[in-house]
Formats: sequence, C-alpha cells, structure tokens
Amino acid sequence: MSSDLIPDDDSAANVAVMRDALRRPLHDLRISVLDQCNFRCPYCMPEDEFHADYEFLRKQQRLSYNEVLKIARVAARLGVSKMRLTGGEPLLDKHLSTLVTGLAEIPGVDDLALTTNAMLLAPVAQQLADAGLHRVTVSLDSLDEDVFRRMSGGRGNLAQVLEGLDAAQEAGLTPIKINVVVQRGVNDHTVLDLLEHFRGSGHIVRLIEFMDVGNRNGWRLDQVVPSRQLLDLMRTRWQLRRMDQNYPGEVARRYEYVDGQGEIGFISSVTEPFCGSCSRARLSADGMLYTCLFANQGTDLRESLRNDADDEELTNILSQIWLQRADRYSELRRPEMAEAHVLRKVEMYRIGG
Repeated sequence: MSSDLIPDDDSAANVAVMRDALRRPLHDLRISVLDQCNFRCPYCMPEDEFHADYEFLRKQQRLSYNEVLKIARVAARLGVSKMRLTGGEPLLDKHLSTLVTGLAEIPGVDDLALTTNAMLLAPVAQQLADAGLHRVTVSLDSLDEDVFRRMSGGRGNLAQVLEGLDAAQEAGLTPIKINVVVQRGVNDHTVLDLLEHFRGSGHIVRLIEFMDVGNRNGWRLDQVVPSRQLLDLMRTRWQLRRMDQNYPGEVARRYEYVDGQGEIGFISSVTEPFCGSCSRARLSADGMLYTCLFANQGTDLRESLRNDADDEELTNILSQIWLQRADRYSELRRPEMAEAHVLRKVEMYRIGG
C-alpha cells in the first residue's frame, strides 16, 4: 500500500486517508445528477448557447443511480465523508429522493447536501429530508426582481425561490447556505439589501467572487469584486468579526455580525486562492471524475462501470487518480491567461459549483 494511502486510526477500519501529490486528503465528493437546468444564468448557461435545440445528455449517457452509488461507496471507503448533489439543477430529476436514500445509507457519510436554485424545492423539501438529506445550499444572486430575472436568464421566479427557502427551513434542511455570485456592474449594488434581508434568519450568505469557470461566460478580471472590497462595504453598515473555520479545508472565510444576527462567508477563489486545502473531487452526470473545478480533462468512470468493474478495481482507479492529483489552477492563475481563456476548462453546468 502506498505511503500516501494509510489507515485512519480515527475512523472505521475500512476507511483510508488518501493524500494527493500536494498532501491534500480526499474528503468531499460533488455529484452532478444531470447537466440540464431550468435557468439560463449568463455566467453558467447563457441562453444563446444553451437554446431550445441544445442537446443535453440522454438518459443512457448519464450514470444510473446504482452506478452513482457504487462510486460513492468506494469514495467513502477512501475517506469521503461529505457528499453534495449538484447539476445543472438536480431537482429536475423527479426521483432524486431515491438517490438521496441510497447515499444516506453509506457508512461514513456524515454530511449529505444539495445545491439548487430552489425554484422546484418547496414541494419536495420534506420528502428529501425524510430520505436523509441533511441540508441545502441555494444559489440566489439578488433579491432585486429585475436583477434576479436578468441573472437567471429570464427564467427565475423569485417568489418561488423564497418559498423553497421557507420549505427547506421547515423541513430542517439547515443550516441553509445562500450562494451569491457577485459581478461588478451586474448585482454588486444589491448585495447589502440581500444581506439585510437574511440577517437574523439563520441562513448563511456566502459571497462568491465571479470566477473564470468554463469557457462560455465571457469572464473578465474587471468584473470581479474582491471579497475584501465587499467586506469593507459591509463594515460601513454593520460591525463584523472573523470566525474560526468549521473544519480543515473549508473554502469560505467566515465572519459574524457582532450583534448576533448571523454569519457571512466569503469565497475568494480569484483574489485569495485556497487550492492548498482543496479536498474535493467532482463526478459529472456522464461519469467523468474531475479533480478540480477548473479541470480541462477528467477520467471516464462510466466505461469502467459498464465493463463490470468491481469495487477493488474502482478503488484502484480512484486511488490512482487522487494520488497523482496536483491541481492548483487558482494559485497559478495569471490575469493575462485568465483574460484570454487560454486553457479549455470543463463547464460549470456539468460539474456544479
């Protein structure tokens, strides 16, 4: 057994701690259920490219639930304790609770979450909670009706999203995190109002720097609002203090309102990269495993699964992928490279955020 794949004395006997080439453990698995979405956010799935005739993955091209669960069980034995369902929009899958039930039964998975735009959440929140889902993260870029509509590609209904948040709260899918991608000149002027709305609600708002994910969002460095600038703006209205990390490798820098009205997080991949503590692997709906949000290639697990790979073979494949991993795109990002989008990267709608 490799010296980088060793038993973890603090966990079950069949779980190994596996570290990549930069000594980062594998703790998180993001699972994209499907590549379709009911929004057309310009920074992710612009309408002019993802139009009515766009060909998304067909059902037979996507992993089945059994195939996802097989990979997830192997990943858990290799140290994954956090799993998150993403998309596209995962709630477009009408049978998602069945997959949630299977994932919730995997030994060692102590955090099972879902990222959604929440448009379809209200009717199924309790069902997902009953199936074993722990919490949800909601992508919500503005509470200004016009800005929200524009940033969802004209497809979002803000009232339905807020109903979804309320339903998730009632179902106990907490703490709810609200992800806000901040773009200069687009929604940055609405951030303080959004924060004011959710102060005291128990929801954790996380402000995310606009990132150069994929190749289709027209990313430019001058569209990024640095987290430190947002923090300075917030301090003109509220007193804030820094909080400790919840766990090693947490990507958000945490702050809390001094008056006890809640928590805010900053995800600063552009101005303050956190590659050095990244513990995430991402599984696309068609079975490609990616070791970085900005990866330009992945490893095809679907072919191995459909050639009847057993657990031992899958364990070896996943182990070798992670042991050789040396990704640190954000730390190596150069403005002139990112501006030109020289590197071809996987699109965000295929692997979630």
